[in-house]
Amino acid sequence: MTKNEPERMVVTRIFDAPRELVWKAWTDPKYVMQWWGPKGFTAPVCQIDFRVGGKFLFCMRTPDGQVGWNGGEYHEIVLHEKIVSSMYFSDEEGNRLEPAQYGSEHESIDAYDVVLFEDLGNGRTKLTFIGNETMQNAIQSGQFEGWKETLDKVAVVVAGMTQAK
Repeated sequence: MTKNEPERMVVTRIFDAPRELVWKAWTDPKYVMQWWGPKGFTAPVCQIDFRVGGKFLFCMRTPDGQVGWNGGEYHEIVLHEKIVSSMYFSDEEGNRLEPAQYGSEHESIDAYDVVLFEDLGNGRTKLTFIGNETMQNAIQSGQFEGWKETLDKVAVVVAGMTQAK
């Protein structure tokens, strides 16, 4: 980030679980379906082709039953360390839609999200999500709070995986 570039949205979470387990929760559709979306939202569909150039397709259902689709592509994967991807509004087939078609005022941009997985030792992992939104826009739009709630749900999934081991 340059001096004049606005601060990007960053959300972090510490998990009492090994990095490999947190990575699995983030990349395995079986687990992603349990945490995708903020509090009260569900994910009835999650398709992941987890490889560089691979695509993903997630459906998010609001508490009142409305559905929204997100498609995306993986651009960089460093096993157990880093995932770089792009995400966009899509239809149920994964075809890209302009944000205005979803009622969003955001412009369609090809920006990347970055997820970092840091081994803190003693079976603890720090996950850092760096979103493509500026921190100011993310706070104003509710996206920052939504990602914090989403990471709360990831923590519940990871805790369940830890207990199941």
